[in-house]
Parts: sequence; structure tokens; C-alpha cells
Amino acid sequence: MMMKKLLIQWKLLPAIFIIWRFEEVIMHVLKYRLVDMPSVEMTNLKKQKLTEEEAPQGISKLPDLLLLQILSLLPTKDAFKTCLVSPTWRRLPTLIDSFNFTCSTDREREDFSFIQNALAHSLSSKIIEFKLDLTDLSLSYCSFKPEYETVISGCFSFAVKREVENVLLWSQYSNGCTLPESLCTCSSLKTLDVKHCGFNNAVISWNSLKSIKLGHLMLTNDEMVKLLLGCPALETMELYSYTGFHRLEINSLKLKTLKLKDYVRCVGNGDDLEILSPYIQHLEISGEDLKCRLVDVSSIVNATLIYSFSCIKGIPSTYVEDCCRDYRQVVYTLVQDNLQKLCYATDLTIGTWFTQVMCTLQFKGLPISELNCKYLTLMLHMTTFNMYGVASLLRVSPHVETISIELEYTVLDDFPIYNFCCNSELLDLAKEDNMDLLSGVSSVEFHNLKKVKIVISSDECWKDHVKRGFEKVTKLSEYLLLNAPILENFVIIISKRRRCETCSMNCLSQHLSLLADKLLGCPRPSTNAAINFQE
Repeated sequence: MMMKKLLIQWKLLPAIFIIWRFEEVIMHVLKYRLVDMPSVEMTNLKKQKLTEEEAPQGISKLPDLLLLQILSLLPTKDAFKTCLVSPTWRRLPTLIDSFNFTCSTDREREDFSFIQNALAHSLSSKIIEFKLDLTDLSLSYCSFKPEYETVISGCFSFAVKREVENVLLWSQYSNGCTLPESLCTCSSLKTLDVKHCGFNNAVISWNSLKSIKLGHLMLTNDEMVKLLLGCPALETMELYSYTGFHRLEINSLKLKTLKLKDYVRCVGNGDDLEILSPYIQHLEISGEDLKCRLVDVSSIVNATLIYSFSCIKGIPSTYVEDCCRDYRQVVYTLVQDNLQKLCYATDLTIGTWFTQVMCTLQFKGLPISELNCKYLTLMLHMTTFNMYGVASLLRVSPHVETISIELEYTVLDDFPIYNFCCNSELLDLAKEDNMDLLSGVSSVEFHNLKKVKIVISSDECWKDHVKRGFEKVTKLSEYLLLNAPILENFVIIISKRRRCETCSMNCLSQHLSLLADKLLGCPRPSTNAAINFQE
């Protein structure tokens, strides 16, 4: 009898552990006011130390509506484990309106069997969210391949019948997953997050879809057109690790936010990516080796450009000079045109590569359009950003009121990005190394600049490796202080870590504290400028 009781208690432990996690989830629910709880006093929800016997009874006193929302925030397998707590709890998991499933190679049959049983016992008439994460499931090493597509199709047929609103489907590259047909015409769908999942010429009809996030996929120009036509209410689109199309034309008045990350260039899809989105207001583009051309972004409000485009490598030496000359001309024109297209944006974020190109444009006396932005963010690599290029960018931003400079230093910065530049670029960028910033850039005052924020993050030791980068930050800070007559606040912030694992010291903090002290003694026209150092 004693052994049987111990066995029952042992089986209950996972469920009781999940119950103890409810306190944090409860506070999350209350914080965002997911339910109205006039009868529940906040004092009753304060953290208490409960025994195994007390925990289920205490939680069970909460309203069913709150319990269901808490269960819906948990992984579905954990939510169903709570049915072991008591007979009262057995029905609760069957009423949840959000499902979160994950599958892995080492337990694929167990996972898929649980999914089928959970859906078979579901009594919910409406599904708010359905997540199916298959990224840890490799069909190459499991025995469930024949039923794979059938199970996925069944999952989303279930969700569609119950008017699902938010869907996440993440697969693995080797699995070759295809978006279920039932999901392609789901009229209740509002958000969709898909990874490693093809469309396979499906007819798309998502009349209620507001947000879509697609990753690791290939879409042709025609397929992209069909996708956009099938989403008339779309407001936000995010693509990452994508390829296939080289022209993105968006004419919808409702689609306001576009995020593009890691465009994959391949043979046959054209040299560059063209964007025609006259009604887009928020644009983010990032990635490596991307030749992106902004054709029409006339409604842009804020834009982030932190991509790069490298010179051609691996070509016969007899053609190097001609190819590099063509490359440089393309780059100059591209950057000039793109900045001109963004000249009326109020909020701009620019990356390291742009500072290098700006440096070359300045040296060659090529024109750069004046920017009207009030908020300028520079996302730079600590040792590889071009200070002269940054100054050139600031010079064409006379209306800026707030400048944020986010500097990152990693071990990769010890392998200079200059190594990927052609000889001509190396010569131009090398000139800046021996140049006095204050004398090298024509005198300019930032008459509207009120706030400067420098945020520095580092995963590496600062003791021996960042002398050059630290010197550049110091010179740039002095340059800003000297040319901002109405500056009010200059803040230096340390992000990420404090104590260095290499030298066992707060080396980053020490360097930046010295920087703050040095800037306090720097001459500046604004007598009201406060210099602060934050950790």
C-alpha cells in the first residue's frame, strides 16, 4: 500500500512542478490584463511556499477562465500533465485554445502520438494559436517519414476548422515540408510564421492575415506577386534567409512594415534586389553581400540599412582591375541613390559598410543628398568602422536631434573586414588611419543635436585587443562634443557583460570610465551638456 502511494506521488511530481510555475505565469496574465478578475485579490496571488498537498488546492481556487489562459501559455505537453493533479483538472487541458507542440528525432513517435491524442480530446470550438516546431526532427534519422505529411496536414485541418488565428510552423531543411492546403485558404488567419516550408504553387487566400514571417524559402517573382495578392489585409512582412525573386513590388496601402534579412544570391536570380514599395513606412534590410536598390520608398518614415556588398573575388588577375572598377562605380551609385531615396525619413539606422563607402565618396568629392532625419542610429563594429565615413554621414544630417552609436566588439573583429576589400578600397580606407578627424572634415555644427548615446557591447577582452577601436571612439566623441552647441546629454552605456572572463577584470568598464573622465575635460560649446556613464 505504501509503495502504491509513493508511486502515485512520483507520477504527480511533474504536474506539481508545473503548478508551481503558475505563479510567474499568473503575474504575466494579470500584467497584460488578459482576463478580468474582480473577485481575485492581488494579495492572494503573492508568492507563497506551498507543499505538494497544498499546491493543487490553492491553484484550483482560481477562476477556470484564468486557469485556461495559464495552461494555454504553457507547452501543450506540460498543460496536459496537469490532468493528473485531481479529477477537477482532467477537463481543463481539453478546453485550452492555444497549442504549442515540439517534436524531436529521438522521440518522434511519442511526440506525434501525443499530438494526435491531444487534438482528438480537444473540446475548444475556437483556436487562438497553433504552434508546431519540427526543427529538432530530422526525417533522415527517424522512422516516421511516411506519416509525416499526413500528421502535419491533420494538425492544421483541425486548426482551420476551429478558425485558428495565429500559426507557427517550423520545419527542418532536410524534411522538405509543404504548407498544408487547408492552411493556404484559412480565412481566419491573422499571423503566420513559417520556416523551411514551401508553398508548392498553392493558391493563397488569406483575407484576414495581418502579419507574415517567412524564413529559409525560395520564391520566384511570380510566386511573390501571388503571395501578396492573396494577402489584401497584410500590414507587416518579414523575410529572412530567402532567395529566388529579385524584384519586390508592393502596392498595398495597408502594408506598412517590411523586414528583409539575409537575402541569398544565387545564379539566375539577377545581380540585385529591387524594392518598389511606395507606401511602406518602416523598412529594415540586413545581410551580407547584398546589392539592394531602393526604387520607390517615397512614404518611408524610419529605415534600417545594415547590409554590405563585397567586391568580386576569385576571378583571373587580368580582369581584377576592370571588375573592381565596375564594382566601385556600382557601389558609389547604389549608396548615393539609396540615401537620396531615404532623405525624408525621420529615423535612420546605418551599418558599418555604409561608413566605409561614405569615406570613399567624401575623398572623391562625390555628392551625397542631405538627410532630414531627426534620429540617427549607427550600428558599427568596434575596430572596423570608418570614423571619417561616420563624420561624413553626420555632416549630411544637419537636422539630427538624437544620435545613438551602437558599437560591438567580437572575436571576428580581429580579422579586419578590410581583407575583403579590393586594393583601391584598402588605399582609400587606409588614408583615414593617419588623419586628424577635426582637420580632415570640413567644419560643421550640429545645431539641433541634443542627445548622444554610445552603447558598447563586447564578448572579448578589452585589455589588449581594442586600443585602435577605443581611440576612434574617443576621437568621435570629442568631435561630437565640439560641434554640438545645444547638446544636453551625452551618455555612455555598457551593454551585455561586465566582468571579463579573460582578464578577470571589468576591463570594458575601466576603459569607458576613462573615456567619460576624458570627455569631462574636453572643450565644448554647450555649457549645459551632461556627460553620464552607465553600467
